[in-house]
Amino acid sequence: MSIKKTLSIALLVFIPISIAAEYLHWGTLTVFITSGIAIIPLAIWLSTATEEVAVVAGSSIGALLNAVFGNATELIIALVALKAGLVDIVKASITGTIISNLLLVMGLSMLLGGLRYKEQEFQPIVARVNGSSMTLAVTAIVLPTMVIYTSNGVEEGAILNLSITVAVILMIVYALTLLFSLKTHSYLYEVGLVELEGEIQAGEAETPAHKPNLTLWIGVLVVATLAVAFESEIFVGVVEEATKGLGLTPLFTGVILLPLVGGAAEYVTAVSVAIKNNMDLSVSVAMGSSLLVALLVAPILVLVGVAIGQPMDLNFNPFEVVAVAVAVAVANLISLDGRSNWLEGTLLLATYAVLGAAFYFHPA
Repeated sequence: MSIKKTLSIALLVFIPISIAAEYLHWGTLTVFITSGIAIIPLAIWLSTATEEVAVVAGSSIGALLNAVFGNATELIIALVALKAGLVDIVKASITGTIISNLLLVMGLSMLLGGLRYKEQEFQPIVARVNGSSMTLAVTAIVLPTMVIYTSNGVEEGAILNLSITVAVILMIVYALTLLFSLKTHSYLYEVGLVELEGEIQAGEAETPAHKPNLTLWIGVLVVATLAVAFESEIFVGVVEEATKGLGLTPLFTGVILLPLVGGAAEYVTAVSVAIKNNMDLSVSVAMGSSLLVALLVAPILVLVGVAIGQPMDLNFNPFEVVAVAVAVAVANLISLDGRSNWLEGTLLLATYAVLGAAFYFHPA
């Protein structure tokens, strides 16, 4: 049984435990820990169901489903937190997800894959395309912050209007990246997609190939989505009080803790395929997930925030902006040649550790 499947089953026990902790008032820290762990298997099931449905739907629709639902858990948690008015934590979770995918996920993949294989290869053109798009996303994150810090005074409404404009542009760019990857230049992504379909049946290699039960997996997709939303309500309800009791700032909570909870499925997938010498898919998962957050999830949160009366702009903490720029620059430099080894993975992890320590000691 694969690590992914083992985690998805073993950690399900935390769902009833977290519900009991919430309704029996076992304390905010207990509720925080148990609900956070409970989201992890649900995220894996959500990811697995999406992949299974994608296999039945065919390559183009399947790739689109994976693109749209790839970060569903992070989006659900962020929407629940936004509804609760935790705007600072939501904004921090956006930058945190980008940083963790580019540095932690890719770093672990390159390190563990590199320990097993002396050198691994992946398609550099895919990394370059993702890197170019991420550079645009960083520019979009930097500009609203720079407008405030380079002017004598900017009205709050102006920054919100700028954020809405940028959000619409980013969503258009994301649509164009989908057109590029699924239609006009789909041949560049075929290797990763073929391997993804193979990975879905990992652990069942001994059995004859079969098409997944579409009705079953759509049901799992719906149930997992609702369960993630329910557990997110519990998790977000105590996140401020619990982290404050631990001496953690909202900035550290959003940048470091939330991505670890919401991105578990991507972490397990990227690392497991890297260990099987498929760095094409591993890099695609890590960079593609960051791209999805920057170009789709963040804009959606801006527009939804306006709609529900919890306006969220793209004016990030300056240190977050610097951290994202560093993560994108380092990830682009390391992935530029289409080769990886354990030392490059270590460098990415070291960068993440330094940034994590900086966020921990940051007073804001």
